[in-house]
Amino acid sequence: MLIAVAATTGLLASGLTPLPAMAAAPLVYVAMGDSFAAGSLVLPAKELLTCARSAVNYASLVAKELKPAKFRDVTCGGATTTHFANPQSGIIAGKAAPQYDALSEDTTVVSVGIGGNDIGLVGLAFSCVNLLPQGVGTSCKATNTAGGVDKLAQKIDAFAATYGTVIEEIRSRAPHAKILMVSYPTGIKKSGCWPVVPVWSQDADYLQSALTRLNLRMKEQASAHGATYVDLATPSVGHDMCKPAGTRWIEGLIPSLTTNGLVPLHPNAAGLRNAVPTVLAALG
Repeated sequence: MLIAVAATTGLLASGLTPLPAMAAAPLVYVAMGDSFAAGSLVLPAKELLTCARSAVNYASLVAKELKPAKFRDVTCGGATTTHFANPQSGIIAGKAAPQYDALSEDTTVVSVGIGGNDIGLVGLAFSCVNLLPQGVGTSCKATNTAGGVDKLAQKIDAFAATYGTVIEEIRSRAPHAKILMVSYPTGIKKSGCWPVVPVWSQDADYLQSALTRLNLRMKEQASAHGATYVDLATPSVGHDMCKPAGTRWIEGLIPSLTTNGLVPLHPNAAGLRNAVPTVLAALG
């Protein structure tokens, strides 16, 4: 502090004008990702036919707090990492532009939530539904680990490097941006809650282990490529789809108007709202 004062005094004494302080760059926020990030069909919607994007997804709520100079939300239901570089056909109508197109030299913050559709996680979850008691029917865990090989785990591990590719592509287009890789929330409690959510106990644990594995691979790639990992799984423990309305942040198989969660196995309004503090904390 004394050095700065002395330097300024010296400049003034010599008749030179001190340089003005550099102004902080305007905040430009881009949100990318799939239906978990888009908050698909959580009302009110700000875009319905193409991406089913919610006006109260976590990115929109974060933007409301940050008040960026520019906010571009290109999250889209059904998106995979392929749709970051390529157009995506709309859920009902229209076509979404490649999500990378929203990035620019002046982008300062990027949030990314992706990967579940790349590994077929929702499809797997539906394949695990068993309306009959345990032992009467087929276990999805047994199917996916037949012969002692966990095919889903292999698929997740093979996909992992794509997270690194995404981070590097974002950095090439937005070199000054802080990149947040946002995880998936906890989906179901240990051993599940059949028949409330009709998935056998071992299959519930298998599903959650796959989600945990995907989050771990995201975290590893974020660390390896200089991005920030945002953990939504830990704060959502105790708010999984087995919990009653008012407590759960993610829906089961039956959509709920009560919780404003109209897409099965996806976050409801409370889940999106409660992601905001964690995302903001990651931004410091």
